[in-house]
Amino acid sequence: MNQLKRNAALFFAGLMLSAAPMAVSHAADKPTLAFVVNGASDFWKAAEAGVKKAQGEMPDYDMQLKYPEQASVAVQQRLMEDLVSAGVKGVMVSAVDPKTQTDGLNKIGSQTALFTTDSDAPQTNRVAYIGSSNVDAGKQAAEIAKKAMPDGGKCIGFVGLLGADNAKERIEGMKEGLKGTKIELADVRGDDIDQTRAKKNVEDALVASPDVTCMVGFYSYNTPRMYEALKDAGKLGQITVVGFDEDPITLGGVAEGSIAGTVVQQPYEWGIQSAHLIADYLKGDKSKIPADGIIIIPGLTLTKDNVAQFQEDFKKKLAGG
Repeated sequence: MNQLKRNAALFFAGLMLSAAPMAVSHAADKPTLAFVVNGASDFWKAAEAGVKKAQGEMPDYDMQLKYPEQASVAVQQRLMEDLVSAGVKGVMVSAVDPKTQTDGLNKIGSQTALFTTDSDAPQTNRVAYIGSSNVDAGKQAAEIAKKAMPDGGKCIGFVGLLGADNAKERIEGMKEGLKGTKIELADVRGDDIDQTRAKKNVEDALVASPDVTCMVGFYSYNTPRMYEALKDAGKLGQITVVGFDEDPITLGGVAEGSIAGTVVQQPYEWGIQSAHLIADYLKGDKSKIPADGIIIIPGLTLTKDNVAQFQEDFKKKLAGG
């Protein structure tokens, strides 16, 4: 009997020792904040740099930026659900198609703190949106076009996700900004964030619409694909190009004068500011959440006059400076 007692004591002591590291490991776990983008694009590198900067400022959190395998509602939703199942405390998402994602986003928002960026989903239970005013960005693009084409012209636009709010609002803003002018945004073609298709759309437009005098790239990669297609066709410099965001090809085109200008958002700031916003919210501090749930970080208009300084500053940010 004494031997049995000794064996039992050793057994339970072993259990306690094996459980101790687990308890310590669990206690050492950091709250995870996940930033889920809408598709693979170099545009998000700046947001990654911002998240990395925020991580350095808040070492008590684990911050992750996640790319869905493809730009689809189903794939993005599955990714978010996997993150929630893994215990993520907050999710910041650029929704692929907010109108059709309402139920899915509400499901995520009922299980973790949900925020949006880039493309808002105001009809959901998201806590807040932080990013650009896409309508204002569209109006800024219209100003670039007006200065570059004082006599008017016909524009065709190109975008990744025609159904996304950011696309719709930029198009709406540009059309609003062009009212009363002789410039027309005649058509906008989508590519579902397929960059091969994006370039093909430009090539097809050059054939189908020989009277086009202006092209607008509404997503970050659209302008580089426009640049390449126009260069291949020998039309670079003959057609006015208006861009969005700060892809290196776009910035190079602005610097050389083949691109009239680009409207850049500030995804680097989205990464930093949203990380702090979510962390404060999780701690119970809701003072930074405005009544309408919308936090606007204004965009910038870049032309040949100011692009060089922006490039210099942007490189420092990407390098962690």
